[in-house]
Amino acid sequence: MWNLLTFPKSSTKEDKKIIAAIKTIAGFTPSNLAIYRLATIHSSKAKEVAGFRESNERLEYLGDAILGAAVADYLFKKYPFKDEGFLTEIRSRIVNRESLNNLAKKIGVASIVQYDSRNTQLQKVILGNTLEALVGAIYLDKGYLRCKKFVIDKLIQPHFDLEVVVSSDSNHKSKIIEWAQRNSKEIKFEITERRQGRQREFSAQTVIDGQAFGLGFGLTKKKAEQDAAEKTCVMLNI
Repeated sequence: MWNLLTFPKSSTKEDKKIIAAIKTIAGFTPSNLAIYRLATIHSSKAKEVAGFRESNERLEYLGDAILGAAVADYLFKKYPFKDEGFLTEIRSRIVNRESLNNLAKKIGVASIVQYDSRNTQLQKVILGNTLEALVGAIYLDKGYLRCKKFVIDKLIQPHFDLEVVVSSDSNHKSKIIEWAQRNSKEIKFEITERRQGRQREFSAQTVIDGQAFGLGFGLTKKKAEQDAAEKTCVMLNI
């Protein structure tokens, strides 16, 4: 059962701000405000209650799965004759970290997220993570069908041109490696792992002929390398 004991029921200024933001972002009034409060709190701002730090990490985990399922459902029906590889690739282009960060910024998630602003690395992932937590909150508050409608009506259709998504080449790592081979350049990606509370994050530095270029970040090594490769492609105008 969802634990609401640590959240006051009185309507505060912060509560009104969250309610207004959810109305704007999702188009409805929250029924269970406590879940949305929790969805806005990153572990860097979480308070410990009975030995447990109440943050949005669990909701982020849940929202990641629900968001992936809703996007998969939508793409499966939209492209009835496309194979599994195509559907997986297009879904990954929609729900990757950079895409979610940009989407969260567009819809106003920054106005309600609570985190330690002194941590500059968090700024690269915090909005996308909070958006996933909000998806998890909507799922718990309104159920899967209402949550899927939110994902399709408020996230995918207004903000993604699927023709552009399908036609774009998002494998920047392959692109930069092919460029390096054509130009007889030595290229490598140097990976560093760091932890933000319980969450693990990777950074990847693109190094070409011993010179550092794009620095990327991601929750997996693959995503960090792709981010670094994309930044390198921009720097080298590839």
